[in-house]
Amino acid sequence: MNELVVAALKAVLVFGGLLATAALMSLAERKVSAWMQYRIGPNRVGPFGLLQPLADGVKFIFKEEVVPAGANRVLFRLAPAIAALPAMMTIAVIPFAGEVVLFGKGYGPLSVADLDIGILYLLAIGSLGVYGVILGGWASNSKYSLLGALRASAQMISYELTLILAILSVIVLAGSLDLRRISEAQATVSAWHL
Repeated sequence: MNELVVAALKAVLVFGGLLATAALMSLAERKVSAWMQYRIGPNRVGPFGLLQPLADGVKFIFKEEVVPAGANRVLFRLAPAIAALPAMMTIAVIPFAGEVVLFGKGYGPLSVADLDIGILYLLAIGSLGVYGVILGGWASNSKYSLLGALRASAQMISYELTLILAILSVIVLAGSLDLRRISEAQATVSAWHL
């Protein structure tokens, strides 16, 4: 039972940190854009505008949802979740830190799942985002949305080949598909067989 609680805490820590980082990066992007354009930028909500991502999230939740006439309502609403879920699931195998030790007992690395084939999981799950894009274009019942979704999915699939070839060189040099071993191999120059 104790290991289950630690696994749940690791998942909450990883995904909570991911969401907080995304919120702070959107705030940083807005502040830098405002600075480049000689504008004030977000500074009204909280100290130095730090609560602006929270205000944006509340605004997003209460926005009116527009579903095109003739669209498949269920699939049209489900498509963004199908596109976003694989991106969130790939974070599960990334080792953010080394061994987690609580009260003298080790619980493995700071990652939600410690897979020996983490790279294959990352590539396989990451490629599933194409289905959400295609489904959104098809469910809208518009030929222009479908053509745009086909173009976007073709781009996503074409980028996968170059991504796999780039990752393959790292796999060959590290000699492992385990992301933890790859990050450990990058820590020392001797492990890269130079």
